[in-house]
Amino acid sequence: MKIDDLKFYEVIDSRGNPTIACKIFSGKFSSISMVPSGASTGSKEAQEIRDNDKKRFLGKGLKEVIKKTEHQIFDVICQKNLLDQKEIDNSLIELDGSKNKSNIGANMILAVSMAISKLASRSESMELFQYLNQIAKQFEIDSDYSLPLPMMNILNGGAHANNPLEFQEFMIQPAGFEDFDESLRSGIEIFHNLKNELQEFNFSTSVGDEGGFAPDISDTKKALDFICSAAEKSGYKMGEEIFIAMDCAASEIFIDGKYHYEGKNHDNSSLIQIYDELIKNYPIKSIEDPLDEDDWDGWKDITKQIGDEVSIVGDDLFVTNKKILEEGIKIGSANSILIKVNQIGTVSETLETISLANKNNISTVISHRSGETEDTFISDLAVGIGAGQIKTGAPSRSDRTAKYNRLLMINSDNNFSFEGIDGIK
Repeated sequence: MKIDDLKFYEVIDSRGNPTIACKIFSGKFSSISMVPSGASTGSKEAQEIRDNDKKRFLGKGLKEVIKKTEHQIFDVICQKNLLDQKEIDNSLIELDGSKNKSNIGANMILAVSMAISKLASRSESMELFQYLNQIAKQFEIDSDYSLPLPMMNILNGGAHANNPLEFQEFMIQPAGFEDFDESLRSGIEIFHNLKNELQEFNFSTSVGDEGGFAPDISDTKKALDFICSAAEKSGYKMGEEIFIAMDCAASEIFIDGKYHYEGKNHDNSSLIQIYDELIKNYPIKSIEDPLDEDDWDGWKDITKQIGDEVSIVGDDLFVTNKKILEEGIKIGSANSILIKVNQIGTVSETLETISLANKNNISTVISHRSGETEDTFISDLAVGIGAGQIKTGAPSRSDRTAKYNRLLMINSDNNFSFEGIDGIK
């Protein structure tokens, strides 16, 4: 099957900023995809492009980008086989010609890449997760379908909230359950009880970019205490049924060679000691971006020191890039990788990175971005490649709940296993 037509749209993401949607047509079939955008971004991410016209959307508009590139992209892919995801993705990469997709733009390329996989699945009368599972085998990913463990960001700080908390995300992992639905339900109940807890102490219960509460708290331990209390009031046992994950986004607090944390300056050794103390006192199972993206020695040290006890997750460190992951594997930095399709820009490159991680016992966490859309591609990706975990925000805001609802529907229609505690590797 060939691609008959393609159309790009300027649409709005969850932060009210423009983003790209792409609709692709082949015969009687069509599909549409929408691209997310991050606030806390790694410096080595594939680059999205924008109009930079300050008179429209404060420079973030995309009308001119669409005009400039729409026909170029269509001319490259119009004669390609719809079912050859890798060939189409490679043609888009070649069209761009840069190292970081800064000519055509990772946002434009990804919109096409995701829409192609959706359209191909429809043309083959397959669910998207089925099709992704099929093409993943081309990248030596031979995984069974499974429902991922949700990592639910219920309390926000850092770049995702207007409060003094340095660490960016405080998440719960409802891992001690046999079914995805029950896991999600427990997380939702904790989320509501956390709201009650915060209100009792006169804290704001407004939410941040990813749906978690953003109270005026400056103390990490206090934030963790609130979460533990909410879980216990919900009737769940911390450390047995419910665990904690944190996204520290340490690149955001790394200034002039020091980590600025809770009023003090720290080197990487001092900060690692803080993490060690936290995991001794709280049921923390995952720490994302605990150090700056360029602090390779620190990453090696923290993985060696506490990597047997918790997942040390590289986000800004790896930016879903196979070549950077290879370097991390060589020196023993991190034991888990966050997978964000827009960090690299194509479905094929995403699968290449996942394949490398799998071969080296690096666990994968499929992730949203802080600027999201109602697109549920990542839910199908998590199920299709059997990822152990999915990070897609609080059970709040429709851009986040859309992903959970898609997983609920997949779970209802199929008899797939749930990773649960096994998802935390």
